Formats: sequence, C-alpha cells, structure tokens
Amino acid sequence: MLICAHHLDFSYGDIKVLENVNIDVARGDYVVVAGPNGAGKSTLIKGLVGLKKPLNGVVNLGLEAGTGLGYMPQQQDFQRGFPASVEEIARTGLLRSKGLSPFYSKDQKVKVQETLELLGIGSMAKKSFSSLSGGQQQRVLLARALLSSKELLVLDEPTAGLDPVVTQDFYDLLAKLNKNGTALVMVSHDLNLALKDANRVLYVDEGRADFYDKEVFLTSELGKKVVKPCPC
Repeated sequence: MLICAHHLDFSYGDIKVLENVNIDVARGDYVVVAGPNGAGKSTLIKGLVGLKKPLNGVVNLGLEAGTGLGYMPQQQDFQRGFPASVEEIARTGLLRSKGLSPFYSKDQKVKVQETLELLGIGSMAKKSFSSLSGGQQQRVLLARALLSSKELLVLDEPTAGLDPVVTQDFYDLLAKLNKNGTALVMVSHDLNLALKDANRVLYVDEGRADFYDKEVFLTSELGKKVVKPCPC
C-alpha cells in the first residue's frame, strides 16, 4: 500500500472535523475525494501529506526509500505572481533528492526538462511563472509534484478556476500519468470529469469518509444524488 492510514481524527480547536477515517491507497489507484463544501476534504488531504497532524491515528506511507509523495495544493496556496521561472519552480520538486548540495546536477536538470516536456510545457522553461495562463501554471505545479514522486500524487482541487476546455485537457493528462503507473488521490467537485478515469471514490461528509469502488458509487443512492447527468 502507498497510503495506509487508520482511525484518523482531525479537529480545529474544540471542533472535530473528521472521525475514525480509514484510508488505503494501492499502487495504480486513482482516487477521487468528493463531498460538500466544508466537509473536511482539504483537512484530510493536508493530514495525508503531513501538513496537519491528526488528533488520533497514524498515516503510514509505503513509498520507496528516500522518496516522498508529490503534493499539489489548491491554487490560492501557491501565489500566481510568484517571481520565478517555470524551470525554477518545477525543480523545487527535487529538493528532497538533492540533499545538502546547493546545486542541481546535470542529470537533475535533464529530469526537470523531460518532465516539462512530458506535460507539454517544455518550451516554457525559461518563462516567468507569473506570465502563464491558469492552465499552464497548473501544469508547472503538476511538474513540481511529479518531480517529487512518480509513485503517488496528492492533488487538492487542481482544476479550480480553469475553463472547461483546459479542465478536460488537465484530466486527460492525469489519466495518462495514472496509466503510466502514478497513483492519484485528488479532491474534485467536478465529478463528471473526475470520475471518468478514476477507479475509487472517497466521499467525505458529516465527519465521515467512506470508500467506494467507482461503479458501486455511481449506482448507489448517494452517487445518483451527487453525480449529475452530463448535459448534452
């Protein structure tokens, strides 16, 4: 298992947000985290990536030695006007593997460029991050996460604020990464698009988080209620 987390409780002050959450994510999984606003989805994500300590329970990561997961926060958590180039931001994903050296090796620089090429932004390496469109910026942040780990990416509403065409392109890109072996855990409100290539759903509501196989979720009363038919 890439993630094995049992009996997690999260709170803000005296208010308990989530209780007795159990999460197991295997290699190759594509998990969509869904639920109403304010249910605790982002809190749970921050707990999984180590940014918020659970009140109870432990998160165990079964990643390769010396590696970590790749985390893509909500857009507002990473300033659009950040004064750096595309390649400078992307290569911060290598900080864990770089160690104490103040410089990046030739192989690491090649890896950054290859990742940018994979995501269709190789020609933008020298451009200012702040000059890019929202969709292009999201690809840069995805490159940064992917350089941290090709095993597991955790994404918190990566398509928020993007137009429908860019959103579809981004989901197609995630599906390609998943088919190439990268496990995904992603918060999304756009369930019609997000569930197209996913295999599991984690639904968060009223302090609970319940796992479903995608097909089971779609045919359940809950799934029928929250996944609206796509307008044609």
